[in-house]
Amino acid sequence: MVHGRIGGTPAEHLDGLLARAQNGFEIDEAFLVRLRDALMHQTELRSCRQCNDAPRPLGYGTYRHVFLLPDGTSEVLWELEHHTGMDVRPLYELYTDEETLVQAERRAHERTGGGLWEEYTADVMRLSDQLLHTPLPVETARVYVADNSADHARRVLRRAENDDRPGEDVEQLLATAFAHDIALAPKPRRRPGGPDATWCRFYEHAFLLAGGDEISLWELEHNLTSDGRLVCEVYLDEAAAELAADRRARALGVDL
Repeated sequence: MVHGRIGGTPAEHLDGLLARAQNGFEIDEAFLVRLRDALMHQTELRSCRQCNDAPRPLGYGTYRHVFLLPDGTSEVLWELEHHTGMDVRPLYELYTDEETLVQAERRAHERTGGGLWEEYTADVMRLSDQLLHTPLPVETARVYVADNSADHARRVLRRAENDDRPGEDVEQLLATAFAHDIALAPKPRRRPGGPDATWCRFYEHAFLLAGGDEISLWELEHNLTSDGRLVCEVYLDEAAAELAADRRARALGVDL
């Protein structure tokens, strides 16, 4: 199965997804407005299945479209692409809720003549394990934007839940920030295993200070919590963020 790639800006990428989706009209308009303001986007394959026993190849794949927003948060739009024998060309569906997505995956699975869904869900994720751990190319050149940068720094620090987050001295430095850049680090990590899979993502928030210095905050967004709740942690360097992710994973007994 070859996914129909869409290029361009985040807004153009979103328009392409909506244009080919059968159910694009079901997506909440307020959610779409947020996505159109995204600074960057990335597409990841979550799972796929191919069945070659039918008269022509059948199968389906699920893609995770991540949109990085100006406030440093991210939103996800799930896309299901499927060949289930009803149409010559692939069909596409979009979902904002992962539980609803799983129900759609199950319908596609049944239409391809698959076995019991409960026996299959563990295997479907392992098919794409290598792809899930392969970083996609991202633009690394920084483009600083002067847009309430000091306030952006405050918001990043305010949502950090780790006890060892940067302290008041760093906050005072960032109060002089006049420009910033947000980058999605090319190291998505996820442990396959169905809709409750654990995952984490790294963002670098780089700031230019009034004195000409530069400082970065590394944000770790993950659901490596006992209840699967999504949390954010903030560190002063990339290594500390990676160690924190590994420490959280070990505490849960999972491998990233």
